[in-house]
Amino acid sequence: MNIEERYSGILEYFGQKLPDPKPELIFKDDYQLLVAVMLSAQCTDKRINQTTPALFERFPDIQALAKADVSEILEVIKSVSYPNSKAAHLSSMARKAVSDFDGRIPRAIPELMSLPGVGRKTANVVASVLENAPVIAVDTHVFRVARRLGLSKGKTPEAVEKDLERRIPESLRPQAHHWLLLHGRYICKAARPQCGHCPIANCCLSAERRSSASSPLAPK
Repeated sequence: MNIEERYSGILEYFGQKLPDPKPELIFKDDYQLLVAVMLSAQCTDKRINQTTPALFERFPDIQALAKADVSEILEVIKSVSYPNSKAAHLSSMARKAVSDFDGRIPRAIPELMSLPGVGRKTANVVASVLENAPVIAVDTHVFRVARRLGLSKGKTPEAVEKDLERRIPESLRPQAHHWLLLHGRYICKAARPQCGHCPIANCCLSAERRSSASSPLAPK
């Protein structure tokens, strides 16, 4: 199977089985989405969804968050990964959003990335969810799955992002991020991938290589 056939088979499967994927983070508006995505770095969505209700009750909007001391934010998010740095980033992000963007969350990727603590992956997630922007956010799941499936040989998230965006139509990119992420979260896991239950194993380069290696005709 060549790479074009691989992409075609994978996109066709997910397009039929999961045509309208949604983020698993719980949010009500732009502010809540950005905060949740920032907190989710190297942390599970389940943990974030357990943490954000109290955070948003205490700081219901960007203005309230901007007025808070870092120690106040830390008190609420201390159960997430890297709470000290995330509390500092949330505080700085909120203050800049208030001072530079009149208290609104920007939706353009360059403007999002101008906010403290907002990197390319976070900006891509927010822009794709809010604006259906034709970008693919490459987190640890997407990076791992894209390489295992044979969609990219990139050695950095940026390289994988370029490979994916080169071959995935703009109209499917926001969905493709969720497809690959969810596949990595529930099937193509980091430590124990569920290869026996994988619905796209017929398109997977890693599965193809394992099959060739186990073939009786494989070189000894």
